[in-house]
Amino acid sequence: MLPEEITISQNIFTDIQAFFNSSDYDKVAVLLDENTREHCLPLVQQSMQPTTIIEIKSGEEQKTLDTCTNIWSHLTDHQFERKSLMVNLGGGVIGDMGGFCAATYKRGIHFINIPTTLLAQVDASIGGKLGIDFLGFKNHIGVFRLPQKVFIDTQFLNTLPERELRSGFAEVIKHCLIADADYWKKVSSRELATQPWPEIVEHSVQVKNKVVESDPFENGYRKILNYGHTVGHAIESYYLNYREKKLLHGEAIAAGMICEAYLSAWNCGLTETVIQDIQEYILGIFGKVDIHPEEIAKITALCMQDKKNEKGSINLSLLEDIGHPVINLVVGQDEIIKSIQRYLEL
Repeated sequence: MLPEEITISQNIFTDIQAFFNSSDYDKVAVLLDENTREHCLPLVQQSMQPTTIIEIKSGEEQKTLDTCTNIWSHLTDHQFERKSLMVNLGGGVIGDMGGFCAATYKRGIHFINIPTTLLAQVDASIGGKLGIDFLGFKNHIGVFRLPQKVFIDTQFLNTLPERELRSGFAEVIKHCLIADADYWKKVSSRELATQPWPEIVEHSVQVKNKVVESDPFENGYRKILNYGHTVGHAIESYYLNYREKKLLHGEAIAAGMICEAYLSAWNCGLTETVIQDIQEYILGIFGKVDIHPEEIAKITALCMQDKKNEKGSINLSLLEDIGHPVINLVVGQDEIIKSIQRYLEL
């Protein structure tokens, strides 16, 4: 059962229109990028009351304080008040940053998410984590704040390039590995092109929402959602500054899940058979990230900035088995180096 604020829509135009008909916002801003302005805004614009459009450039590299300043300036120039609304129309960058700007503008205005990528629909738009990158560190500055509504419609997935769809699929895989061994078997028996997206999205939303409801502020159990993300975020952050090697979020997390499968074997007994299943399926979908041996130490050093760390120690969420995660496992940098080295040997 999904909470009231999440709607998996069969007719997003009608659902959004009903939301506005029952609301009383004095002003509405839609945050989008050039891609969602072209492909997604026409599907929903007429369902909303008159709006201010705030357009930013697409890409993770835009998720900075400078872009936030631009957004806050637009809101200020158009005299947005605390009874105004921000609509985040886009993927994870739009949702994370738009929500962060809304939550901090005049100490908080309401916002809704209309996620248009697979990554945003199954992960980024659910759970109330908002933030931006800072000094090259992923999601380093942020807050927890739930949107008023999340409207999910898989028709938006038809607007995505295959690479973007594949990136979001990494979070689908993660949800199976941490929470549902039976569904892992189902998902891993299909190639990317044959996945039933409405069913996939609903399953992932159910998994994430159940975890978030049990631990809204990530004090404990919610940390299972970080499987693959300690090493994965470090890889993603390292390549943010290298345009020719820049990775999408899911591409880095896919590599991180393989590396953390090795760490799971060494720290909590994940079997080699399961590791083989995980790495073969992920490699078949994503291929392998081209990490040079001399980059391993620099990537590993970035793990020291992970938000789950405590008392200067790298704190991971790993797997005893598929569907059986373990949180708060302290792992040394030497083990992380070893896991990336093994990944390079594939």
